[in-house]
Amino acid sequence: MRPLRTALIGLGFSGQTFHLPFLKALPEFEVSAVLTQREELAQSLTPEAAHCRTMTELLQQDIDLVVITAPNVEHYPLARQALEAGVHALVEKPFTPESEQARALCELAAQRNLVLSVYHNRRWDGDFLTVKALLESGRLGDLYHFESHFDRFRPQVRDRWREKPGAGSGSLYDLGSHLIDQALCLFGPPKAVTAQVLKQRPGAEAVDYFHVVLDYAPLQVILHGSALTAQPGPRFQVHGDRASYIKHGLDPQEDALRDGQTPDSANWGLEPGHCHGLVTDAEGSQAQATQAGDYKLFYRQLAMAIRGEADNPVPPEQAMQVIRIIELAQQSSDEGRRIAFAE
Repeated sequence: MRPLRTALIGLGFSGQTFHLPFLKALPEFEVSAVLTQREELAQSLTPEAAHCRTMTELLQQDIDLVVITAPNVEHYPLARQALEAGVHALVEKPFTPESEQARALCELAAQRNLVLSVYHNRRWDGDFLTVKALLESGRLGDLYHFESHFDRFRPQVRDRWREKPGAGSGSLYDLGSHLIDQALCLFGPPKAVTAQVLKQRPGAEAVDYFHVVLDYAPLQVILHGSALTAQPGPRFQVHGDRASYIKHGLDPQEDALRDGQTPDSANWGLEPGHCHGLVTDAEGSQAQATQAGDYKLFYRQLAMAIRGEADNPVPPEQAMQVIRIIELAQQSSDEGRRIAFAE
């Protein structure tokens, strides 16, 4: 079976780190074209591909799929152009800056019978897969408190589009979208959203702190991210009436990709034993081995979905709900009140 002819839009950090290594490593894909203004870099990384400077030029190529890793504000127009041209589309998270834009893309993809997916790759983090398995097993009992953090220590505001003012910028869209998506995967839509969304650092022009509470009464889900955390606490804290699970540290796949490891490396996604979390009950604590994470699974299922052999790994309707939660969190913070999800 021939590989899917794939066009990559953007050769920034996301394109180079989270997409190109998988498109090169997996036989289901062939990098046929790249849209970028960085010709020398494109020639170095993808010498076999057509190098385009405009979307019009890109869509003239013989392609099956576009992978959009452009700045967030460009996701909607680029995805719309691809779908209107009859090409399947994968959009880097966050899906779009506005939920109504996401809704319009969902409708267009359905009308054209095309696969539109969103790269919520952290559904395939090893720690999240471990949490999911623990909940499915019932080992923790009925849940009452779920807390998920994505904290960093970046006290200086950097000169990059993610930290500039504008639609879709800031850490709630960047990191918060991962945490929200994971919570929705586990628990579905909440009853209500309460949040603080702030610009804390001196000179910050975009959100760099969020504390979002999703109400699933009696379960409370806390999603938190800060740029001023030199000593991070747990990545996950999950408390039930039978046991608790506490996990420190981040999934190792991003660091491996940053270091130049390829996704077909031996022991991909495996975490060393000293990083494993703890399950604690009335009898004491036991190490809980972390499952191996694997972002390749997303891309393999995407290829199967395009061929009609599997479900879409991240349906756009699910990614649209993430954007809606972000909008409600911002509204809650602005108005200082709890917002019902149905509002």
